[in-house]
Amino acid sequence: MFDLKITGATIVDGTGRAAYQGDVAVTDGRIVAVGTCDGPARRTLDARGAHVLPGFVDIHTHYDGQVSWDEELTPSSLHGVTTCVMGSCGVGFAPVRPGREAALVELMEGVEDIPGAALAEGIPWGWESFADYMAVIGAMPHAIDFLVQVPHDPLRMYVMGERAVADELATDDDIAQMRGLLRAALEAGAAGFSTGRSDNHRTARGAATPASEVDARELAGIAAAFAGLGHGVMQAVSDFDMMRGPERFDPEFDLLEQMAAASGGRPLSISTMQRDHAPEQWRRILARVEQAAARGLDLRCQVGARGIGVLLGLEATFHPFMGFPAYKAIAHLPLAERVARMREPELRARMLAETSDKIAGDGTPIPPLADFFLANLSLVAMRLYRMAALPDYEPKLLDCLAAEASRAGQPVLARIYDALLEDDGKALLYFPIYNYSGMNLDAVREMLLHPRALVGLGDAGAHVGTVCDASMPTYLLSHWARDRANGIPLERVVQMQAHDTARFIGLTDRGTIEVGMRADLNVVELARVGLPRPVMQCDLPAGGRRLVQRAEGYIATFVAGVAIAEHGELTGARPGQLVRMGAPR
Repeated sequence: MFDLKITGATIVDGTGRAAYQGDVAVTDGRIVAVGTCDGPARRTLDARGAHVLPGFVDIHTHYDGQVSWDEELTPSSLHGVTTCVMGSCGVGFAPVRPGREAALVELMEGVEDIPGAALAEGIPWGWESFADYMAVIGAMPHAIDFLVQVPHDPLRMYVMGERAVADELATDDDIAQMRGLLRAALEAGAAGFSTGRSDNHRTARGAATPASEVDARELAGIAAAFAGLGHGVMQAVSDFDMMRGPERFDPEFDLLEQMAAASGGRPLSISTMQRDHAPEQWRRILARVEQAAARGLDLRCQVGARGIGVLLGLEATFHPFMGFPAYKAIAHLPLAERVARMREPELRARMLAETSDKIAGDGTPIPPLADFFLANLSLVAMRLYRMAALPDYEPKLLDCLAAEASRAGQPVLARIYDALLEDDGKALLYFPIYNYSGMNLDAVREMLLHPRALVGLGDAGAHVGTVCDASMPTYLLSHWARDRANGIPLERVVQMQAHDTARFIGLTDRGTIEVGMRADLNVVELARVGLPRPVMQCDLPAGGRRLVQRAEGYIATFVAGVAIAEHGELTGARPGQLVRMGAPR
């Protein structure tokens, strides 16, 4: 008697081989038969006309705080993700000295746009070491599995205290202590180590992140903690000092290579995207990764599945008028009152005649680039799009608000103003900042298909007032595997976000539909798979708001053979758990 049998499906098994018809049978959370599965089952799911795919493994999330209060880990669990990896970009909540918790909240609030009040109220704390943190979050049942990486910033702050600022060099003793703490965490089952080196990352007070300017000596010294271990990966985010000149690229990449080499050859993934200031930089990253791989270093490129940008709206973290004096005078009002005031002809005329005050600078996590955008809204409007009920993440230039204004004979600023007031002020505008220099996703396709690319950068759990890129797994299915004329075969899309991501992180028991594998499965009606527009929900602790995007077309998602979601709704089942690397599973 099988526990579960899925019959009559088109199976895309994650190995890259062609799809085929067959059944999948599950017993005790494992796949026990594929193809022809004779015998009865406690539950039989008729999947004729549907596809069965392995569960997706998301290697770049920021659920570090949310995991401690939210058993569901939405929205990832609604997008076919059955395993996620936290602790990305060098930020997180362990280790932490007692009494220093607020400093980590400020760090995460600034870097990842998660409301500080939600973190302060929602996180139960009660840990000091990273192993303690793992014990607390591991004791709580969850819908999906999760792994944790040790983030560089908390590690540095724990060891160096008040000296853990960006321009302070670590001593040899500091580095030895950080290496020892990382080693202890890895031996307790941590999945790896992450560091953040982006100039755009700021704490809630506007300060550079503690590890953003560390030298190769520190990175290599910490990475030596991996020596002799059979597991563990590294992750780094860097903009390669693009604002300081192209000559800084190679020294920055050399530093990351030294970290990889010091680890004894553990895999390292590097955030890779197309930036307007250096639109060909991503090719330089790929070239250096290829060269490093030829020398035996396992470097990979983490790539997003679409433009990396922000959603702008009156309920969102950012919108085009947030720095205008007339708007700031009403910013404290509830949304309905703000909208009513903004519809008054006198206030509209006054605001459209103003220019924005500066919103970045000391004391704010907002990057200076935001001031450039607000001062050049006519230029920005050439890449600013309405977000429809079914969003288009590869919009045409002629669909931008600047083009709309030109066709209507209307000032660009007025067009943006009116668009924000639609849907009673709940309208969202899409602004792809990265990966859209060519006004299409051709560069993204080239990045995704590179042999050393990994699907990532969804940032699930973070930037909750500006993006909802946790939906990228669904976008890969709908846009890249089905809708785009020059897309990517379904078999490859599934392999990229199941098998490839699982194997990179070191998981060999999931990511494919084969006998003996964990029964992490998605049953989808491919023709219906899609993404409605994100909506703002007030469901974080302390009434915090976040953008949530649901998915369409998922018939069921199974974790270890247990249905956690059916027809777009969570079932309440909690088979998920903390996965400790280096331990039997």
